[in-house]
Amino acid sequence: MAFSIFMLSSFSVFQIDKNAFYKALSAGSEEIIDSELKGLGQARQSSQVSAYQGALLMKKAGFVKGVKGKVKIFKLGAKKLEEEIDKNASNVEYRFLRLTIQEHAPGILHYNKELNKDKAAIITGFEKLDPTLKSVIASYAQSSKVLSESDLRGK
Repeated sequence: MAFSIFMLSSFSVFQIDKNAFYKALSAGSEEIIDSELKGLGQARQSSQVSAYQGALLMKKAGFVKGVKGKVKIFKLGAKKLEEEIDKNASNVEYRFLRLTIQEHAPGILHYNKELNKDKAAIITGFEKLDPTLKSVIASYAQSSKVLSESDLRGK
């Protein structure tokens, strides 16, 4: 019995904190991104963890020195996020993550082909989202050139 209790306690997992994740994603700090990536690395692997890691890696690419390093990290993150979107096409949060990355990715990366589809998915699914995510998206829409506050109010 003692062994099974030890086993359970040794597998305690990092709980994903959406607020901390979105703070790291919007931060202009590599240290905050690295800290959140470390925490996600301790979490039980899931679709959400993988999508979050992908988005943070793409954001982290902006801090990496050298073009090769930037592109490598960005592509690694894009692969993770795209795989999760392919598996969960109706997941509005993943589509929002991709929209935010697409909107700010350098044009040379050509990572902007799904902006309109992602915007439509966000608008359609917005009302069904949890309050935390709705707040994050509404806040983002205040400064976005792709997604506006009026887009969200209309649905």
